[in-house]
Amino acid sequence: MAMRLPIVCGVLLLVTALSLHNARVHAADPDIVTDFLVPAGMNASSLDGSFFTSTTLRQVKLVEGTAATVTPVNSKVFPALEGLGVSFAMLQYPPQTLNALHLHPRGSELLFVVQGVLDVGLIDSSNKLFTQTLHEGDLFVFPKGLVHFQINWDQKQTVKAVAGFSSSNPGLIRLAANLFKSGISDAVLQKSFGVTADTIKTLKGY
Repeated sequence: MAMRLPIVCGVLLLVTALSLHNARVHAADPDIVTDFLVPAGMNASSLDGSFFTSTTLRQVKLVEGTAATVTPVNSKVFPALEGLGVSFAMLQYPPQTLNALHLHPRGSELLFVVQGVLDVGLIDSSNKLFTQTLHEGDLFVFPKGLVHFQINWDQKQTVKAVAGFSSSNPGLIRLAANLFKSGISDAVLQKSFGVTADTIKTLKGY
């Protein structure tokens, strides 16, 4: 029961902040002119409370491994979110794991640390790096489209966090895969980074 209170508080904070965000600025998602969107092939009159309910996170278990894990709850897995400008995710960071450099092209992210200590960072469009150590109960916002990361330096404890997004489908671009697994020619990469061909081959084998 003790663990549920901070999670509930975190969810309430995330929903409130995202609601204020969408009320003050134009959301990444287009505005809708109905209360909510009914998926193609479904009849609005047949919908009930289950349509507005997601059980995606019920089966999430504690993970172990060499990388952080993200369980998204977006419009792809929860159709009721379509057009509403919000989505959610649960994140777990086993000891000494990283959520590597990435960005969300269609939404800002508000991260709430539920358990443990987490180091985070983001880079703005002027190439300035912002870093912070987050503790249980702390929140950190990653503006839409900016490169960011999270890392758990602890050798024993798993860090848990939840995140809200200002889009029903914020998208995900992981820099390493985007640059080195997308088919860009070695020559272009070599000239872009000012490194040797051997270095590019090494990076492509990450």
